[in-house]
Amino acid sequence: MTLKARISSDVIPLAPKTDGLFPQLEREADAVLRGSPELAGLILRTVRAAVTFEDAVARRVARRLADRDLPFEILHDTFGAAFRDDASIAPAIHADAVAVAERDPAATRLIEPLLFFKGFHAIQAHRLAHWLWLNGRRDFALYLQSRSSEVFQTDIHPAAQFGRGIFLDHATGLVVGETAVVEDNVSILHGVTLGGTGKADGDRHPKIRSGVLISAGAKILGPIEIGSCARIAAGSVVLRAVAPDTTVAGVPARPVGKSVTTTRGSEPAREMEQTLSREAYEAFNYVI
Repeated sequence: MTLKARISSDVIPLAPKTDGLFPQLEREADAVLRGSPELAGLILRTVRAAVTFEDAVARRVARRLADRDLPFEILHDTFGAAFRDDASIAPAIHADAVAVAERDPAATRLIEPLLFFKGFHAIQAHRLAHWLWLNGRRDFALYLQSRSSEVFQTDIHPAAQFGRGIFLDHATGLVVGETAVVEDNVSILHGVTLGGTGKADGDRHPKIRSGVLISAGAKILGPIEIGSCARIAAGSVVLRAVAPDTTVAGVPARPVGKSVTTTRGSEPAREMEQTLSREAYEAFNYVI
């Protein structure tokens, strides 16, 4: 069984106690220690000090975000409070890790997103900021947004809503507005904006339904719905709603075909196929 298959077989714990990922993480940490003893401090502080997979994630993210104004201990303790208060956060972290393992060909081990991938770290920092926001601790949440933007080059408003199984590939330059909603099993590449169209108050940002793939550099603007399993081509500017199972491309974006590109009918977010078919190119050339 391949690594990705083993990880998939562990998904997705329903509660923190059902931690199928942590034993694998510990085995991989042992291998890192043998092969790169220079990283012993990182492994000891992150994996060996942890008691669950989500605790290891919290330790890594907290250490990356910590500074003089907000030390590691406060951040780690706040993660712990969030885990205790909201039982959905830990399974969401597990699902995000599995999403990276399944969808990123550069990820050959579970420990890689935990230690090194800033997209994975950014979405976990947002989960903490969102919990703070919902609990009325808005200044703390906004501080985390600012600090995460500085460290991870992503700017996600703490009020934005994210589901489980989120894959932020590279993540640099991602901007997500306050009233945006991103449902389960969505993949988003670098340079993406989920933004508004002006100074209007209220609901003003996109709603991304499950299974959607948003390719590099795409801009989705306004309170529009991107239907489930849609695919947004790289560099597109989307100003109108997109129907489910549809690929759009261009500036402004236009439908160019169906988004499901394999006979298995898999979600675009899982397939990560970012090229267009010949038919899609022909449709694109026709509409422009």
